[in-house]
Amino acid sequence: MANNSNRETLGFQTEVRQLLKLMIHSLYSNKEIFLRELISNASDAADKLRFESLARPELLGDDADLSIRIELDKDKRQLSVIDNGIGMSRDELVDNLGTIARSGTAEFLEKMTGDAKHDAQLIGQFGVGFYSSFIVADKVTVETRRAGLADGEAVRWESDGQGEYSIENIERSERGTRVMLHLKEDQTEFAEQFRIESLIRKYSDHIGFPVSLLVADDKEQEAKVVNSATALWTRPRGEISDDEYKEFFKYLSHDFADPLAWSHNRVEGKREYTSLLYIPAAAPFDLWNRDAPRGLKLYVQRVFIMDEAEQFLPLYLRFVKGVVDSSDLPLNVSRELLQQNPELVAMRSALTRRVLDMLEKMASGNTDDYKTVWQEFGQVLKEGVVEDHANKDKLAKLLRFATTHNGSDEQDQSLDGYVGRAGPGQDKIYYILAENYETATASPHLEQLRKRGIEVLLLTDRIDPWLVDSLAEYDGKKLVDVARSELELPEGEQKDEEDADESEHRALLEKIKSVLSDRVESVKVSRRLVDSPACVVAGDNDLNPQLRRMLEASGQPIPESKPILEINVQHPLVSRLSAEPDEARFGDLSHIVMDHALLAEGSQLDNPAQYVQRMNKLLLDIDSGATNEQ
Repeated sequence: MANNSNRETLGFQTEVRQLLKLMIHSLYSNKEIFLRELISNASDAADKLRFESLARPELLGDDADLSIRIELDKDKRQLSVIDNGIGMSRDELVDNLGTIARSGTAEFLEKMTGDAKHDAQLIGQFGVGFYSSFIVADKVTVETRRAGLADGEAVRWESDGQGEYSIENIERSERGTRVMLHLKEDQTEFAEQFRIESLIRKYSDHIGFPVSLLVADDKEQEAKVVNSATALWTRPRGEISDDEYKEFFKYLSHDFADPLAWSHNRVEGKREYTSLLYIPAAAPFDLWNRDAPRGLKLYVQRVFIMDEAEQFLPLYLRFVKGVVDSSDLPLNVSRELLQQNPELVAMRSALTRRVLDMLEKMASGNTDDYKTVWQEFGQVLKEGVVEDHANKDKLAKLLRFATTHNGSDEQDQSLDGYVGRAGPGQDKIYYILAENYETATASPHLEQLRKRGIEVLLLTDRIDPWLVDSLAEYDGKKLVDVARSELELPEGEQKDEEDADESEHRALLEKIKSVLSDRVESVKVSRRLVDSPACVVAGDNDLNPQLRRMLEASGQPIPESKPILEINVQHPLVSRLSAEPDEARFGDLSHIVMDHALLAEGSQLDNPAQYVQRMNKLLLDIDSGATNEQ
């Protein structure tokens, strides 16, 4: 009997209303996944009760056999999913069904485009859960009582998914939750016994609790267990089909796409545990939020302990999904105790190697799958080179880059490939840092290397300055920034020629340095330029310009430094500069040469207005000279 004095009508959180609208339209072709989501929620509720009952056995009472039941009533167009798990209190019901308590929800909704195929994939990455019920139902009723609460503290929640929901206290003797879907007129297929049986076997056969089915018009009125009720990771690998592995991944991650790869392994001996790890096909929407919940699902002796146990994998592998089931950890383990457990260090190391081995196998085999991995997770893997010194060599083999060799911005070249293509005598790996691919390929720093056929890595990701600083060398070859002052090229640099040029043009260099004294550290003759008149380079102990700009944008104080200006003494513009008798024009031309060098590098000018004034003056002088000649 409902206690109507406690009935409230509340409005959904704005994000919930938006998500419901988008989901109903975007996921209609995948509507059957609602059953997977509801059974998954029921399984989680049973898992949580089993864990809490370790400390409070009284929560189980006389009903210790945890299970999930589905009831169908075709005449009434009803489908119910019932569990005897942990249940919810009134406050928990409002929190869980009235809001989306996830960071980044607004960012997720902004990425929705209205394209059904794209949005379905995105919603899958976000997780649809309970709200998928409204794809097939025009009203949903939830009745629940939390374990340990009295009968009168049960609650009913009801909504048509349009904008509001009601909540009221009810009498309910059973612990757990009943979710009743009032099916839409065109969705009666989901009240058919055969249809639901097939969906249970497809999506929930691996659930570790029995899922039974009861049909209202069945005269025998006996619930029939449909699934195998054996946790998938506990079964021998030889007995599990690829389709079963894929469906378990979708249950685990609430994703729609198949995983790219998985690894199922049991360790026995000094420590015993089973792991099942997956590489997803798409990055979650909050991949770049390093504080977002992540990690593996932890079981101890097949008892669920916690979701998102982040201690078993390093942060740069936060995209990996999976389960770890330990026989050695205590059943009362907490996140704090995990930090102190000595067994965890060895498990973390072994699981990390297993993921990297999986990725290495993909990289050397199915190039299309690894291409997807790199597109989705490449920048995250680069974090590993910076953060995980122990596995730096393994990670370096997984790195992919755009280079001057492949002629496109696709990051598909490995360091092994670069080394294999290097010419005789080349003992270095050359790279350039830039804001984007276009700036990198147009950089004057590449001219001499391109002329001599020397390949250069084109690094345009924000993490790349830290990456090359951490990697330093590969296969015995030092990584060299082509935009640094002391650039050494194989077999080519004749020091006596360079010294001769410096000596021959010393007066010009000193004159330019005098004009630009507040802007440059020094002026030198360039050995790297072919077609450009000048370029700026960083001193070997200075921050590169890209890193400097990022740190300044983040508000960090950066020590003052000036670039080195290199000039191409063979260029006509420099020859004209050298022959310019007018001191004022010489100064303007020197500043313009410097400004163009900065712009080519991707830097912003400190005084754009002054640059425009100088250019206007130069253009007017040229125009005036042409008129006088006529």
